[in-house]
Amino acid sequence: MKTILITGANGSLGQAIAREFLTSCEDATVILGVHHKREQAEALAAEFPQRTSLAVLDVTDANAWPTTINDILEQYGQIDVLVNNAGFHRDHLLANMPDKDWSEVLSANLDAVFHGCRAVIKTMIAQRFGRIINIASLSALLAPAGQTNYAAAKAGVVALTQSLAKEVARAGITVNALCPGYIDTGALDGIDPDKKKALIRQIPMRRLGRPEEIAAAVVFLASTKAGYITGSTLKIDGGIF
Repeated sequence: MKTILITGANGSLGQAIAREFLTSCEDATVILGVHHKREQAEALAAEFPQRTSLAVLDVTDANAWPTTINDILEQYGQIDVLVNNAGFHRDHLLANMPDKDWSEVLSANLDAVFHGCRAVIKTMIAQRFGRIINIASLSALLAPAGQTNYAAAKAGVVALTQSLAKEVARAGITVNALCPGYIDTGALDGIDPDKKKALIRQIPMRRLGRPEEIAAAVVFLASTKAGYITGSTLKIDGGIF
């Protein structure tokens, strides 16, 4: 059995990633990492009661990570795949950005990836196998105005991914990043309809991406077939640039 931990598993993208693993990998046990909100994760776990469990995890808490990973190892004996998916953004022009919104966005999007990678890496080295997939963002590569905090954090995730990939390549561990563009998730629900139409016109494919399209890439990168891909940054954005 392959043991997989997905953070941010209550959101649309985390749900899609978990479901893709559960439906396409019969040997997968999926741990759904959740924090405050867990209703969707609980519903998904109820669909696959023999192959899922919930892990209550504050990804920004450095001390919570070792506890969670130790619990997984005690129950399943291994941790094969980590998908660092949790994160959020609070957009402001830099001149008006509160200190709290800078530090909390950096903590949730960059520090959390560091904590997660550090918590699993020694076990993966001992196993001589591991897959780490970090969900970054197109903002890491094409930083928009108003996202200095989020863009900096996600660019840091890309750089962290590249550096860590070199550190652990000989141990049979791959580390890759995905940079989704505009994906049809709840994050876009609050956008004015006219602004949303204008946003879609910027996309050469003239549509939003689907969470399932990101999930498919995650599952591929977690597979043995992707064993020679590491340190890569895969842009999934409908051809924006």
